[in-house]
Order: sequence, then structure tokens, then C-alpha cells
Amino acid sequence: MIALIQRVSEASIDIGCQTVANIGRGMVVFLAIEADDNATVCKKLCRKVAGYRIYSDAHGKLNLNVSQAEGAILVVSQFTLSADTTKGLRPSLCAASVEIAKPLYDLFVEQMRGLGLPTQTGVFGAQMDVTLVNNGPTTFLLKC
Repeated sequence: MIALIQRVSEASIDIGCQTVANIGRGMVVFLAIEADDNATVCKKLCRKVAGYRIYSDAHGKLNLNVSQAEGAILVVSQFTLSADTTKGLRPSLCAASVEIAKPLYDLFVEQMRGLGLPTQTGVFGAQMDVTLVNNGPTTFLLKC
């Protein structure tokens, strides 16, 4: 599994002309699920994302996680993160099938909410317009 996380001042997802999710201060998680991923990997990545310290403490050091910073989570399914880009000029898309990916995506969201984090989502597999204000900018690529 791959999570591209971005610390944001605000973020939203629109589908068509309708806003389906929005958060203020928090973290956007672009989530890719690969064919060999499973529930164990999903739970591990969820704990890593939730605990990752990307917010500054009183001394300006990145020592606070999203919960400590009183932020929210916006999870976006993004199968293109798992693409093989090592050859040529067109990505080789190699994400997990929907039958594997959708339950793991749902589990990731459920785990985030289970940690007490306010969590919103896009719509799995939908064409979405994601708008965000990357604070910092602060972006990290996490894998499990």
C-alpha cells in the first residue's frame, strides 16, 4: 500500500458540481492499494499515517501527529500512485483489482475513524476534482 500524505490548511472533493467532502486543517491521504496488499498491511499503514509527525510543536519541530494537531483526514483513492513509471513516457498501471482494493480502502477509512480521527472520503473509483491548500508545502510518501 502507498499513501501520499499532504498537510493541508483545507481540502475538498467535488464530483460533478457537488462537493462530497471537505476538511479544514488536516491531512489529505492519497491511497493506492497494490495487488499483494492485505488487511495486515492496511492496518500497519493506517497506524503509520495517523501517527506520522508532520505538524510543528512549540519549538518548530515536526513532533505532532494529525490528532495532536486537532486536524481531520480526507482519504482519496488514487490507483495511479502504484503505476510503474520506470520505462517510457506512459505509466504502466498496476493497482489492485477493485475486488481487492475496495475492501482495503474501506478498512483503511474504518481504521482511521476507529482511532477517533474525523475522516471524510471521496468516492472510490469516481472521477473526482480534489482541491487542497498544501500547508508548508509538506508532502510525504509512505509505504508498507
